[in-house]
Amino acid sequence: MANQKSGKNTEATTAEKEVGQLVSRSEQFIENNKKNITYGIIGVAIVIAAILAYNNLYKAPRSHNAQAALFRGEYYFQKDSFNLALNGNGVDYDGFEQIIDQYGGTKAANLAKAYAGICYYKTGDIESALKYLKSFKSDEDNVAPAITGLIGDCYIESGNVKEGIAYFEKAAAKANNDFLSPIYLKKAGIAYESLQQYADALKAYTAIKEKHAASMEAMDIDKYIVRAQLAAGN
Repeated sequence: MANQKSGKNTEATTAEKEVGQLVSRSEQFIENNKKNITYGIIGVAIVIAAILAYNNLYKAPRSHNAQAALFRGEYYFQKDSFNLALNGNGVDYDGFEQIIDQYGGTKAANLAKAYAGICYYKTGDIESALKYLKSFKSDEDNVAPAITGLIGDCYIESGNVKEGIAYFEKAAAKANNDFLSPIYLKKAGIAYESLQQYADALKAYTAIKEKHAASMEAMDIDKYIVRAQLAAGN
């Protein structure tokens, strides 16, 4: 029994010595590297302060200003004043392009890309429309498919029908609902017919009938199906 106690005491003493040595080494390390550690702590503090200052003093006001500018652009956009919306009024609004350049990285600048793309599409500048529509980023259920579909419209307008179809089909899949999907499936079907790819057109029209029976497009889709079938020789 005494031997067991003696063994335990010896183990405890050894452990205490090891801990003491570790503490001593740590203290020595701190003492030897006091300046470096202090500089490191100060460096971290400066980075944290810089991030807080950026968010509170720069990023937040910048986002607010961008949103205020976007609001004015939306006013012209809703009135179909697309040139004013794009380029500004020369007084108190500089235009969507200026918002994109001046407030890059903000949500408002991202939205301005979508607006600018639509404006350019409406004014017939397809190349610029594609540039801005493709740079717009969104995961929103309706906005993202609508912009994807509009990219398809741009390609159709420029004569690149196959590329347009690809974007229509992508928009339909991305939307996955009875509101937008049948719109883009129908556009894809009509585009396929223009290429005399009637089997593909029939597939698009049939998808509307079978998967989106509650949609507006489904109401008269049978005539498109019959037309594609006759053209395909079915």
